[in-house]
Amino acid sequence: MKIAFHGAARTVTGSKHLLTLKNGKKVLLDCGMYQGMGRDTDALNRDFGFTASEVDVLILSHAHIDHSGLIPKLVGDGFRGKIFCTPATRDLAHILLEDSAEIQEDDVKFQNKKRAAEGIPYLRPLYTLADAQKALEFFHTVEYGEWFDVTDGVKAMFTDAGHIIGSACVHLKVTENGKETAITFSGDIGRYRDVILRSPDTFPQADYIIMESTYGNSLHDPAVTTPDLLLEWIRKACIEQKGKLIMPAFSVGRTQELLFALNQLELENRLPDIPYYVDSPLSIEATEVVKRFSQYFNRQIQKILQSDDDPFSFKGLKYIKSVEQSKMLNFQNGPMVIISASGMADAGRVKHHISNNIENGRNTILFTGYCEPRSLGGRLLDGAKEVSIFGVEHQVNATIGQIRSMSAHGDYEDMSQWLSCQDPKEVRQLFLVHGEYEVQEEFKRKLLRKGFTNVQIPERHYEIGLP
Repeated sequence: MKIAFHGAARTVTGSKHLLTLKNGKKVLLDCGMYQGMGRDTDALNRDFGFTASEVDVLILSHAHIDHSGLIPKLVGDGFRGKIFCTPATRDLAHILLEDSAEIQEDDVKFQNKKRAAEGIPYLRPLYTLADAQKALEFFHTVEYGEWFDVTDGVKAMFTDAGHIIGSACVHLKVTENGKETAITFSGDIGRYRDVILRSPDTFPQADYIIMESTYGNSLHDPAVTTPDLLLEWIRKACIEQKGKLIMPAFSVGRTQELLFALNQLELENRLPDIPYYVDSPLSIEATEVVKRFSQYFNRQIQKILQSDDDPFSFKGLKYIKSVEQSKMLNFQNGPMVIISASGMADAGRVKHHISNNIENGRNTILFTGYCEPRSLGGRLLDGAKEVSIFGVEHQVNATIGQIRSMSAHGDYEDMSQWLSCQDPKEVRQLFLVHGEYEVQEEFKRKLLRKGFTNVQIPERHYEIGLP
């Protein structure tokens, strides 16, 4: 048996890991899109590093685009196997992949107008809406805690990862030549003190572990709660400066956490009386999906639901659906809060809001999670004084801020707790993926001190045999 790391290798996006069995069967773990990689992004997404038609089965950990976003391309390139995931992941993937396809098509149309004027060949989108809709036909759902047949010699089970609704850690039993090998793929590990979701589950002893490492060298600040931090930013940006507070937020997970925190402020009579907008049709749909799977909420939210039937709504909240309504926000003066996708500000309506508001010193752009360094969000957080947005240079006069404690990724302590159910001496190899290399190096040193004896940080397309 061999494993090859074709994405999220020394970077945090593009999750793709391919198992090749001795019998020739190929099992793909995730099929994610690279995001925020600057000019390299398109080329990275067009090269799988393997032949799509040769993959027999795909197991999807969760619906975030950096884990699911290339599934339509995989199907378009010839994949015809089953795609296993949890029910909530299927429902989220449905809306996320269709939205991603529309973005691919719109971006290519925009670029091809320029290419036509320059007399150079047209580009083709990575995939179309029709490709995304076809890909959804291959999805098969399995609940947490149930062992199921994947292919000849392979069984799998999902456990709750606590990252977003439906997110799972994947556990495999691979039998070759009468010998069983246990492999665990973490997907993205959530937080043990998440305000909405249940904590990650324990899992069976593994021989090999493929583990994310996004925050492997840091701890989230538990001292200040998210509602208090948000209130501080709202008061500064909207009350004192009388400007707009624009919050780039991923449609799944982060947007719902923000709405829940704002709802808490209203219940406590602390929410300032100003307009609040969610300007993202995708975020609106995702919030409805999250509500449908309330059985995955933690005990605190279950109690709140007994007296508040919608913990993601509050006075002053308005949902923006049409493009025309979105554009009108740029002509409205006065304080307001705009929550819009995407979280790294590299696509979606939030990019337009930043373009229209970044030069006004009264306004604030507040990031609520990780931004890849080459993304627009990453460049702004790095202190850029001027940025190019849609080909136009903008002076950065708005205040740039970040709330790091809201990440849906577990920090060093969360990841250590996730591993605590394992005997380090029984783990033959632990592979660190989904992280920046410097962070992974530091996390590796921590893991070696905890007793794990063989920790590797694979490069993209690196392949290794598992004895």
